[in-house]
Amino acid sequence: MLSLIELGAVVSSAVFGILLARKNRLDFIGVFTVAFITAFAGGTLRDLFLDRQPLFWIANDHYAVIVFLLALASTLIPAKTSQVEAWLQIPDALGLGLFAIVGANHALEAGTSLFIASLMGVVTGTAGGAISDVTCNEVPRLFKATSLYATCAFAGCWSCFAVQLVLGRSDIALFVGIAVVVISRLVAIRLNICLPEHKATYNDANSSGKTVGN
Repeated sequence: MLSLIELGAVVSSAVFGILLARKNRLDFIGVFTVAFITAFAGGTLRDLFLDRQPLFWIANDHYAVIVFLLALASTLIPAKTSQVEAWLQIPDALGLGLFAIVGANHALEAGTSLFIASLMGVVTGTAGGAISDVTCNEVPRLFKATSLYATCAFAGCWSCFAVQLVLGRSDIALFVGIAVVVISRLVAIRLNICLPEHKATYNDANSSGKTVGN
C-alpha cells in the first residue's frame, strides 16, 4: 500500500514541478530538473535523517524514469501560462498529502516517536516544493504568509495516527490522513486561510527605523 501511495506521490509532485517550470518558461532541462527536485528532495531528506539506505528513488529506479518521461512529454504539449497556473493547486495538494503520509509512516517503521514521525511527514511533503520554488527564483510557499501548507501536512499525519490508534486499520488511516491533507490544503487555498503573520509595530520614539516587537 505504501509503495503505491509513494508512486502516486512521485507522479503528483513531478506534475506540479513540471507545471511550475512551464509557468516560468524553462526548457526541457529546466523542466526535468524542477520536476526531479519536487518529486525527490523531500523523501531524500527524510531518508537521510532516518539513515535509510539506499535512498527511496535509487531503490526504486523506475521513479526517476517516470519523472523523466513526464518531463519529456510535457515539453511536447503547448500550454499558456494562465492555463498552467489554473492546474497548479491540484497536483500540489495531492503531492503534499501523499508524501506527508508516506513519510510519517516510514518514520514510524524506523522506530521514531509519533511527534518525530509527523515532522518527517511534513519534511517529506514540503521540502521538495520549497527547494523547487527557490530553483525557480521564488520565495518558498513554506515560508510565506500564504494559504496553510505545512500545517495541513502536520494535521493529516496526526489524523492518520489517530485513526490507526482508534480503529487499528492502517489502510483506512492512510486514506483518512491523505484526505485531511488534500482537502484542508485546497480549502485553505480557496478561502485564503493563513496562519497569523507577525507584524512589527512602530511608534514616534522609534521613527528612526528601529523595530519594536509585538
